[in-house]
Amino acid sequence: MNLLIKGAGDLASGIAWRLYQAGYRNILMTEIAVPTTVRRTVAFSRAVYEGRALVEEVPARLIEDQTEIDGVWASGEIALIADETMKCLSWYQADILIDATIAKRDTGTRIDDADLVIGVGPGFTTGENCDLAVETKRGHYLGRLIHNGSPVPDTGIPGNIGGYTKERIIRAGADGTWAGLRKIGDLVKKGDPLGKVIDPATGEETVTNANIDGVVRGMLQDGVSVFKGMKSGDVDPRGEVSYCQTISDKALAIAGGVLEAVSAYAQM
Repeated sequence: MNLLIKGAGDLASGIAWRLYQAGYRNILMTEIAVPTTVRRTVAFSRAVYEGRALVEEVPARLIEDQTEIDGVWASGEIALIADETMKCLSWYQADILIDATIAKRDTGTRIDDADLVIGVGPGFTTGENCDLAVETKRGHYLGRLIHNGSPVPDTGIPGNIGGYTKERIIRAGADGTWAGLRKIGDLVKKGDPLGKVIDPATGEETVTNANIDGVVRGMLQDGVSVFKGMKSGDVDPRGEVSYCQTISDKALAIAGGVLEAVSAYAQM
């Protein structure tokens, strides 16, 4: 089967990783031209600007067009293309489309884009813009496959990790260009400078500091355009550096729901 995953951030990458490990190797992922993935070390999206990406020993490679996809698959890699408007739907015959952009709103995915369309997170309703949906809210129903209805709407409050929610998030302090002052994997203390936004017109710098102690688990790549309040990184209060290089429990739970749907479809 040909699988198409819309999005290549950390949650989408967890889905691709689990499908790959389960033996589904014909995978094409799409991303925007300048990814804004925070957890870059566990996301295939960085292949957009690095050419290749490795997530827990699973490789992905950037392609320019459809002529390269068979060669990438033959080498045992996931194919990834920068294609924000999903032009690939005109030439890629996807049996299953998984929208894992986690945009938390309707992004234009249609129920007839593939034989089976799976919507991940808020913004999807079964029978309208997807066949099946997957719950992404942390808690009892995380990763559950939804046959009728919609995932829980976005609350705007990040999931609780180590007793912290919104305090974990690193946000840009102004509009401009992001530049990290610490690296993913660095241990930090509350008040430490983590990143800054540079105003391209004036050169003025606005620094963002850590709200809590922990390890920098995610950070935007340097040079990304940001707006004031935009999520630009996160600090994990558990302080476990190894978590920066491994797929999260949340991503694996969500991926389990997708794998359930894909495997059931494969048996039809």
